[in-house]
Amino acid sequence: MPWKASSVMDERLRFVARLLDGEAMTDVCREFGISRKTGYKIFGRYKEHGLEALTDRSRRPVRYANQLPQQLE
Repeated sequence: MPWKASSVMDERLRFVARLLDGEAMTDVCREFGISRKTGYKIFGRYKEHGLEALTDRSRRPVRYANQLPQQLE
């Protein structure tokens, strides 16, 4: 029997769907192996921005601490 392939987006979508069905946050987070803090963050992003919020976000910093302003460079 082959492994079931699952993407991060699919897992997040399943997570949100179960919460929308009325399951408790604690139980769903435990089953998915994430903290409640992460669960509330994912669900909050979904409520604010819809399905687009479930995609991966860039981890690139907005600004660099020691970078000189463009005018000084």
